[in-house]
Amino acid sequence: MVDILAASRQSKTDTPLRTLTAISVAHWVSHFHLFVLPMLFPFLKEQLGVGYVELGFALAVFAVVSGLTQAPMGYIGDRIGARKILLMGLTAGGAALIMLGTHLSYSWLIGSAALLGLANSVYHPADYAILSAHMDEARMGRAFSIHTFAGFLGGAIAPATVAALVAAIGGHGALIVTGAVGPLVALLLLLANVPDASAADRGEADGARALQPGIVTPAIIVLTAFFMLLSLSNAGIGNFGVVALMSGYGSSFSTANVALTAFLGFSAVGVLAGGFLADWTQRHGQLAAVCFALNAAVVLVIAIVALPALPLIVAMGSAGFLGGVIAPSRDMLVRNAAPPGAAGRAFGIVSTGFNIGGIISPLLFGWIMDQDMPHWVFGASVAFMAFTVLLALVTDRNPKPGIGTVDARLMQL
Repeated sequence: MVDILAASRQSKTDTPLRTLTAISVAHWVSHFHLFVLPMLFPFLKEQLGVGYVELGFALAVFAVVSGLTQAPMGYIGDRIGARKILLMGLTAGGAALIMLGTHLSYSWLIGSAALLGLANSVYHPADYAILSAHMDEARMGRAFSIHTFAGFLGGAIAPATVAALVAAIGGHGALIVTGAVGPLVALLLLLANVPDASAADRGEADGARALQPGIVTPAIIVLTAFFMLLSLSNAGIGNFGVVALMSGYGSSFSTANVALTAFLGFSAVGVLAGGFLADWTQRHGQLAAVCFALNAAVVLVIAIVALPALPLIVAMGSAGFLGGVIAPSRDMLVRNAAPPGAAGRAFGIVSTGFNIGGIISPLLFGWIMDQDMPHWVFGASVAFMAFTVLLALVTDRNPKPGIGTVDARLMQL
């Protein structure tokens, strides 16, 4: 009898951890696959005989398809089950790269980019629906932070991994091997027996309660704009920060790259720290507003002052850390705004904000650089951050008390 009880307790402990691990690995794959095609641009340009405009069009196709299908995938996941669409996304993304590796042509590149965009659209709706349904409420912020950190990690190791594969087995082989990661992780999720999140799993008859209309609320609309501004705030620095620092501030190539590395690296550290903060308060909008206001102040200093190398690196790292801290609170805002049983749809809708920002930002910041205004790469980011602060405060006017609040925790002591 003791053994049975012990096994039961162990099972209850292992299931959330196993689920979080498996879903985080899936998120790692999504960000890893995001960087495969850009890292192979030199190979693709040479093999296909096309220019960077044609290659950039493939990325635009990816962004448009992902943006248009993310919300529908949330609806589908809430109806048929988030696990099913996650497994299909992992498999489809892997198949897209494998097919390109075995049939390399420009038409296959565009088709593969479209399929990758469709695959990418499942991750946020499916991942967050499963985590929302099966993680411990008191540790939800940390669960979201680990999930986000795994995505950052996937993007961080992709360039070196793809470069090593190209050196070892060539571009064709690199496409096939990186693609094979998707189906292998899908198999891992099956072996881990990751739980589902759908109307049937919640015990709702015919899914009627979960699928009733009303998901596009004012809060969801505001959060979609919030996600778009977050994307615009970070994309300019991430994509154009190096060239802006070199052309507008006299930074060397190595200093500018170290500064960007500090920005990206400390963003990942900030995500983990933000998970603990998100679990200690329900005022997620206020936390996000404070961190982004401080972030805006730091980036404003970078914009108007030509900092020496070390202060510049410290400032960029600080900005990255503050930007990362808000990620778990950002996700908690969406979860709290979602109607019962609609987490997949809510995250699917608001995540289109990222895609909209991803379409606008290269054009906007590219135009800024073409106008020889590198200081405005950081200046425009500050402006977007200021609007983000305002929207974060709007979403947090009436926080509800609960187990995640500081007051509730103090009362339990």
